[in-house]
Amino acid sequence: MLKESVIDSAGAVLSRFDGPAVTGLRVLAIVIVAWIAIGVLQRSIRAFRMRIASRLDDREAVKRAETLGRVFRYLVAVIVSLIAGMLVLGELGVSVAPILGAAGVVGVAVGFGAQSLVKDYFTGFFLLLENQIRQGDVVKVADHAGLVEEITLRYIRLRDYDGNVHYVPNGMIDSVVNMSRGFAQSVIDVGIAYRESIDEAIEVIREVGAKLRSDPAFAARILDDLEIAGVDKWDDSAVVLRCRFKVAPLEQWGVRREFLRRLKNEFDVRGIEIPYPHLTLYAGVAKDGSAPAFNMRINEKSPEPQH
Repeated sequence: MLKESVIDSAGAVLSRFDGPAVTGLRVLAIVIVAWIAIGVLQRSIRAFRMRIASRLDDREAVKRAETLGRVFRYLVAVIVSLIAGMLVLGELGVSVAPILGAAGVVGVAVGFGAQSLVKDYFTGFFLLLENQIRQGDVVKVADHAGLVEEITLRYIRLRDYDGNVHYVPNGMIDSVVNMSRGFAQSVIDVGIAYRESIDEAIEVIREVGAKLRSDPAFAARILDDLEIAGVDKWDDSAVVLRCRFKVAPLEQWGVRREFLRRLKNEFDVRGIEIPYPHLTLYAGVAKDGSAPAFNMRINEKSPEPQH
């Protein structure tokens, strides 16, 4: 009798903790399985992306694959987490159906207050779907320009030339200027003094451009011969000549700097003046013409008046 009484008492005690213990183990199992599933799926997406990228020769396609892979990994984490959350609520005895119904009503109300957030996600989706921006591009969006370091459905992270990081919500993007697609044009304006021969200056520019393209260090960056548009405008103190190189993406700035460096050296050798602003003051003369004109020229190099 005593033995049976002890067994019954132990069974009663265990039955009290059976429900919570099993529920806790199930919740823990759901969390662990969700964590493992997220890791496995994200690794699978990363491996699949690397396999595709290894078969692609186009750098643009490789960058797009990297961008889409990052977004898919993000979506996998969100979807699996939501499913795991609903399963956990079910194990805790919380009915999911009323929550989903209430969430729909609340979602409509919150939607009016979170329109910018919804706009961010929709805009981000179409930016990726239409392949407007990819990781590694240099773009200008919402008055910010820089290298695209990260793209999500909510924002774009840019790093500018000074190293500053800009987080631009996708909802603020109404236009995209992408400087990394296919090829770029390195546009260069060259100013010469009015007294210089335009034909001679153009010939020097053409020679410097040809030498730059034949240089092995720049041969792969420059895709075509220098295109000289000619006289672009008559400035206050210079005749402005415009030309451009067709270059590989993101090479326009480096090619422009090297071309200007070489052109400056060649202009110095040929004696072609690169002008700077001049200001001439005319004091006028007396009515009888007795007072001579007084001219004063001021420039950056020689601030003293010249009579």
